[in-house]
Amino acid sequence: MTSTTEHDLIVVGSGAAGLTFAITAKKRGLDVVVLEKEPVFGGTTALSGGVLWIPLTHHGRKQNPGDSVEAVQTFMMHETGAFYDEEAVRTFIEKGPEMVDFMERETQMQFVPTLYPDYHPDVPGGVDVGRSILAAAYDIRGLGKDMERLKPPLKSITFIGMMFNSSNADLKHFFRVTKSLKSFFYVARRLASHVKELVLYRRAIQVTSGNALAARLAKSALDLGIPILTSTPARRILMEEGRARGVLMDGKDGQPCELKARHGVVLACGGFPHDLKRIAQAYPHLKRGHAHVSPTPESNTGDGANMAEAVGGVVDIRFKEPAAWMPVTRVDFGKGEMGVFPHLLDRYKPGVIGVLSNGQRFTNESNSYHDVGAAMIKACKDLPETAMWLVCDKPTLGKYGLGYVKPSPMPIGPLIRNGYLVEGKTLAALAETAGIESAGLEQTVREYNLGALEGKDPAFARGSTSFNRYLADAEHKPNPCVAPVQHGPFYAIKVLMGDLGTFDGLQTSVVGEVLQRDGAPINGLYAVGNDRASIMGGNYPGAGITHGPNMTFAYVTANHVADHVASGALRSAASSATPVPMPA
Repeated sequence: MTSTTEHDLIVVGSGAAGLTFAITAKKRGLDVVVLEKEPVFGGTTALSGGVLWIPLTHHGRKQNPGDSVEAVQTFMMHETGAFYDEEAVRTFIEKGPEMVDFMERETQMQFVPTLYPDYHPDVPGGVDVGRSILAAAYDIRGLGKDMERLKPPLKSITFIGMMFNSSNADLKHFFRVTKSLKSFFYVARRLASHVKELVLYRRAIQVTSGNALAARLAKSALDLGIPILTSTPARRILMEEGRARGVLMDGKDGQPCELKARHGVVLACGGFPHDLKRIAQAYPHLKRGHAHVSPTPESNTGDGANMAEAVGGVVDIRFKEPAAWMPVTRVDFGKGEMGVFPHLLDRYKPGVIGVLSNGQRFTNESNSYHDVGAAMIKACKDLPETAMWLVCDKPTLGKYGLGYVKPSPMPIGPLIRNGYLVEGKTLAALAETAGIESAGLEQTVREYNLGALEGKDPAFARGSTSFNRYLADAEHKPNPCVAPVQHGPFYAIKVLMGDLGTFDGLQTSVVGEVLQRDGAPINGLYAVGNDRASIMGGNYPGAGITHGPNMTFAYVTANHVADHVASGALRSAASSATPVPMPA
């Protein structure tokens, strides 16, 4: 076993939180190294939407000058319930905008405002705009030779590798490509530019969403001289005299290697969505033997939680919803390659409904993915599986697509043949093929259509909030979320439960110190990102409530460590100074 160069700090994980910590600490004069177990950097961040929920930034204040500290506190108190932590919320509100200003001023990170409402805009303190910001698009050629090490986006949500933001104009043009000459030429230019990128670089160069966030953070870290060591998994935390002093990791030759840290180890391993043992205990649908499919990186196996527990850290499953739920479908790319499609957009569109195996609707399909997921888990408690079917008719499929199925004029035959998309000339035929109770589906559609013909949804009030309407079809009147299901053939896809990451995590102080069962900190051990328990208490009230708090508290933790190191250095200097005799 060998021992390598000592650093001030070791960060384990290269997602948004880990890189934010590393950048902030480096800017404070500390020597930092980042370890990443995968051969690419970016973690879950690179696969995400790249949105941050941070109220009261300069971007948000321009959009919503009336927002206030009091409104945010009220909102978070309502959303977090019994897990409301006044000190943590106060810190987040104060330091979130400060982190954004710091990153935009000192690094390659740039943000743009979004028009996202809070997911629950109608509760006390909720707003219709001004709290979610987005990583600006980025040309990854700026990464130079490290461009190849950027984790690519999810294949299932790209079009021949082309990326889209869920809220930008690209999607509107692609939906209207056969109906608008302006959109046709826009799409033609985008496709031509993208094909050129593929020919020259074998991947998209103009990246958006979480890929842009990961790329900008990595560029900032690399520009500062912070090493990002990929294919370098950490195996164990090294403790000396009760303090975290490094990690045991895999060296270049695959042999165990000790890496020492003067001031601490920071865990940023992305939570535990692929720790099969832990999620079997945490996820209610897995407890009853139902399926779960996560689009998060398969390398997120709970390394941070497991290493911290081995030295006294605590992970309790406390939250009613232990993860950020995401309805997903499995996608067969052919030749044995499978993917996962997260249902971010289709559920909001008019003419798409979600039913259980009994054929019944169970929730407002235009609520957030997390809320739909929680409702799905609850509704399927006594059913054979936790699953729903998204159902639509031919005109709706052609206009919006469904899941991985693209809108017209893209062909649907291959996806019918491989079983992803189910087709039926009648609702009864569709139900029989899909495995849905026929009478239940026919009755549900009949009752739904009575209101839908007038743009109403008396059962679940679909389209009643600004968030419901935000990702729907603004041009569809009178309700952008509601249209009847009536013109066959009819189509369905089977949706399972997935997640975007875990909410439960290591118990920490507000500044990120990993705590023992008695509440005492483990000296020199910190957790950021999804490795620490979420400030939101298992709720998901707005776009970006993972990245926003995670990056903010990574910034807080880095400054806490830097302040601690600086104060220690001052004390050391004072104690070692030569005493000056006092005059007689």
